[in-house]
Amino acid sequence: MNGGKVTLGRTAGLYAGAAVLRLALFTLFPGLPDLLTGRVEISTPVTSFKRLQEGLFLYNHNVSPYDGGVYHQAPLLLPIFNLLPSFSTFPIFTYLLYIAVDILSADALLRIAESGEAGSSARFTSPRRDKRWSGAVIAALFLFNPFTIATCIGRSTTVFTTCAILHAIANAISGCHFHAMIALAFASYLSMYPLLLLPPLILLCYDRQKQPAGPRAPDAWIKFTGTMVMDVFGALAVLFQMSFMLTGSWEFLSSTYGVQLTLSDLTPNIGLWWYFFVEMFDSFRSFFLAVFWLHLSSYVGGLSVRLRQQPLVVITLLLGIFAIFKPYPSIADASLFLGMVPLYRHVFPLLRYSFVIAAIIIYATFLGPAFYHLWIYAGSGNANFFYAITLVWGLGLSLLVCDLAFAVLRDEWEVERPEMVGKEIRQI
Repeated sequence: MNGGKVTLGRTAGLYAGAAVLRLALFTLFPGLPDLLTGRVEISTPVTSFKRLQEGLFLYNHNVSPYDGGVYHQAPLLLPIFNLLPSFSTFPIFTYLLYIAVDILSADALLRIAESGEAGSSARFTSPRRDKRWSGAVIAALFLFNPFTIATCIGRSTTVFTTCAILHAIANAISGCHFHAMIALAFASYLSMYPLLLLPPLILLCYDRQKQPAGPRAPDAWIKFTGTMVMDVFGALAVLFQMSFMLTGSWEFLSSTYGVQLTLSDLTPNIGLWWYFFVEMFDSFRSFFLAVFWLHLSSYVGGLSVRLRQQPLVVITLLLGIFAIFKPYPSIADASLFLGMVPLYRHVFPLLRYSFVIAAIIIYATFLGPAFYHLWIYAGSGNANFFYAITLVWGLGLSLLVCDLAFAVLRDEWEVERPEMVGKEIRQI
């Protein structure tokens, strides 16, 4: 039931196979990367590789990368890519970088799976915990997910955020709290929204820390939380200072995080914000921006309190919520969430709408590009075509988030009330 024991050879073969597949797609289909880079399902204004190249060109010519309002990504990405040979001359090095980041993400996910945290946390042990897949299986599901592959080939910079988030979780589970906070700070620096994962990640770190010999002091959790918060914001302060030294101004704050906070770039994407604010009167814009951001952040507190016994579940559900409701989502966010879902193989029998969810996500995946083509290229449709299919996409992910939350809560409830195991629940 656990998918077999993970061995070094098996893991190396898995990573090699994923790398070869990506490298083959890069080299055998030379037009595919540029094709996928231009897709709105993969690239957003804050993750586009084409916009990164524009910023890199300005950076190399001693011009602010934020001049012109095209580049909206973190400044420290520029020297990282500047160290690589010219992309136009030697693209293989950029391809290898993205492949390596994908493999690092999968390795962190494998460590999370092998820890068994999803089925047996410090405060809750599921009676179904033995029904799980091995880390190699879960890593394979992530690496060979078409969404993950398309994101890698499309060279979206979301892959760096995904890698940082997964390493933050893996380090928290392994007890490396400082490293977890540094990874979360880097993810927040790149994309801002991962900062909302701080409360459940602190809970996970607190539960997985080494227990002292005697009883804990009553205020131990306060001191621990304060230390973790200081670590994150201290790391962010260092990253911001390095960015200031690189660009010579604080302009990057409004050009990166300000764009996400104010949604000043209304380029279509698979999210729910862009169409709403295209139709919005300017007099109401500030109010609804506050409402949308309040809605996105309001899940953090409620889930962290209700699912206190299982902080990894809170993180997983929040990743699903972010994939739906963040300002500029892409299929990379969905691939991260879908990569975490197999960790809960033990509660799959408790899911109620598996077929409906799979059908909706597949339906939206195939019709999304078709509706976008009808709108932009064929001219036989309008924005409503594409926005309608993004609503269907959001519906599928929302059902998955809700169904997974139900399954986890049902699992907890059956532990509290063993006499209710196997009995039907009806909502009244």
